[in-house]
Amino acid sequence: MSVFSTCPHCADTAPTRRSVITGLAAAAVVPAAAAPAAAASSDVDERFMRIAIAEARRADYPFGAVIVRDGKSLASGRNLGRTTDDPTAHGEMVAIRRALARHGSKALKDATIYTSGEPCAMCMGAILWCGFGRMVFAASVEQLATRINQIMISSADLAAKAPYAPISITGGVLADEAMKLFGPPR
Repeated sequence: MSVFSTCPHCADTAPTRRSVITGLAAAAVVPAAAAPAAAASSDVDERFMRIAIAEARRADYPFGAVIVRDGKSLASGRNLGRTTDDPTAHGEMVAIRRALARHGSKALKDATIYTSGEPCAMCMGAILWCGFGRMVFAASVEQLATRINQIMISSADLAAKAPYAPISITGGVLADEAMKLFGPPR
C-alpha cells in the first residue's frame, strides 16, 4: 500500500515519501515532518544530511552522501563523474565504495545512508544490494526533475520490488537547502 501526501517543500502536486518497506508490503508514505519518529530523529537526520549537502557543494554535480552506523560516519562521497570520467561515480556509489574498502560489507548491513538527492535507479539498487536498513534523502526525484534530467523512478518504487531487502526511507530532510545547489528551475 502506498499513500502520497503533499510535501511542504514541493509544488502542490509533488508527492514526498517516507516509507517503511518491510517484507512484501510498503507502509504509508508521508512527509518526513509527519513521520512518527521524526521528532526523535530529526536533529540526527539534519546533522548527517548537512554533511551530505556539504559533500554535494564540492561535487562535480551537486550530489553527496554519508554512510552512518551507530551514530558514526563510516564514509562519505560526492559525485566525481567528471573528475574520474566515470558516469557511475555518483555520491552514493563513491560513499559505498569507500565504506566497503575501509570496513567491508558487513558494516553496511542495517546502516543508514544520507543523500542530498533521492537516489537514481543505479544507486538505489546498490543501496538495496548492500542491505542498508535506512535511507534518508533531501530533494525528491520530482524536485530534481525541475532542474536536471532525472530518471523518474522513486526509491520507494524500487524498494517495493525488492522484498528481500527491507529498508526504511525518509524523504524531504533539508530539501530546500539541497535544491539551492541546482540553481533556478528550468
